[in-house]
Amino acid sequence: MEQRRPSADGEGGGWTAMADVHGDGTNATQDKATQDKATARDDAAATADAEGTADQEDGTGIPDAGEEPGAVPEFRTASEPEGAAPEADPEPETAHDSEAAPDPATEPEPEADPALEPEDASASAPALHLGTPDPEPEPPEADPARGNARAWSRPLLISVTALAAMAVLTLATIVQSPSAKAGSESSPTADTSAPKSTAPQPTRTTSTPSAGATTTPAPVTDTTPAGASPAASTSTSPDAAVTSAVRALGISGDLSVAVVDADGGATATYDSDSDTSYDTASIVKVDILATLLLQDQHAGTHLTAGQQNLATAMIEQSDNDAALDLWHTIGRGAGLAAANKSFGLHHTVGGDGDLWGLTQTSASDQIALLRAVFDSDSPLSSSSRAYLTGLMRSVVDGERWGVSAADSDGSGYALKNGWLERTATARWDINSIGEVTYEGHRLLVSVLSSGQRTEQGGIDQVESVARTAAQAYVGAA
Repeated sequence: MEQRRPSADGEGGGWTAMADVHGDGTNATQDKATQDKATARDDAAATADAEGTADQEDGTGIPDAGEEPGAVPEFRTASEPEGAAPEADPEPETAHDSEAAPDPATEPEPEADPALEPEDASASAPALHLGTPDPEPEPPEADPARGNARAWSRPLLISVTALAAMAVLTLATIVQSPSAKAGSESSPTADTSAPKSTAPQPTRTTSTPSAGATTTPAPVTDTTPAGASPAASTSTSPDAAVTSAVRALGISGDLSVAVVDADGGATATYDSDSDTSYDTASIVKVDILATLLLQDQHAGTHLTAGQQNLATAMIEQSDNDAALDLWHTIGRGAGLAAANKSFGLHHTVGGDGDLWGLTQTSASDQIALLRAVFDSDSPLSSSSRAYLTGLMRSVVDGERWGVSAADSDGSGYALKNGWLERTATARWDINSIGEVTYEGHRLLVSVLSSGQRTEQGGIDQVESVARTAAQAYVGAA
């Protein structure tokens, strides 16, 4: 091959041939190039063998970029004329250099894989014709599909293995954590939707606290019925209600109160001193007349006109002389006691001799007496009861105080009061018994007191207690 350079004189831009010719007629430059090319091809072959071995070791089998699998470089011997076409192919080979047409005097050889040549081989080495070129090792054919599979399989396997290892480490960390260990011991019925915290587990009934959380006491189950207030849900007996209400008033002296529904119900009582018995004073006049009526029933007789006049004065006007006459008629305390057995009075004792006003009684016994007077289930006949209750409804205006204060609807009441100043103590006994109507309930009420400083003070207290007791009883019934 011939290279040209500008002439020394620089005229005409001509070129001077630089071919040095050996004695055998070969070009010295061509020999030098041929040796360089042979060295480059040996180096390229060694590099290819090394890379082929590396490909086989790493299992990828991926051909280098630009290399056609199974391609073998083409060589010509020096005896073959340049530019001569092979016998099997009359068509001249097409040059691969797209920058300029091939020189007809020389036919370029196929381009070598740039990845297999040294960095300066592609830039300076021309095509060489060797007489006996060293055969280049034929690279093994690579299966593109198998190569691609190997190329992706190993990174993918590494990635999957790494992810699996990360998952195992994460799971191990969770299992070894204190909250996870405690969670495995939690109750299967625990609410898993709630976060585990130190707050109490909301349950109206006792529930298992969240695992890993601080144990807190379960709230008490609310048993209040739907729509009911807490006060209404607490059951209070009439007796307890009356006791609590009357005690809250602040009692002066000794006092006892009893109240019952005349149409059926338990009796509620309050006693400031359970050992105390009370002077009846004039309330015993009801017991005296009831005894007389019962004796007449037993005898089959009726009250005389005189007895009726005495009975009217004794009840309506609280006449003491009339009371003393009838006290003698019934047989004083003995006759009273016999009748009281029939009436159900067990704690009432008649006064000595003519002292009918000092008969001892209790609030409960007075309720038993009122039942005998107002209830149909009584030893007294209906006519006897009607007669007596009629008188009690007709007391004079000056004596309508007492339990009448508990009557709420003005439908009428029946009562008998008693008051007595004791000379030994200068204190008053203030008593009131009768029937009232409170908010539609027909009540029998008895209020007894002693040791009252004044008559009016005792009356005011009796009325306050009667009203309060009736209200508490109905409220708890």
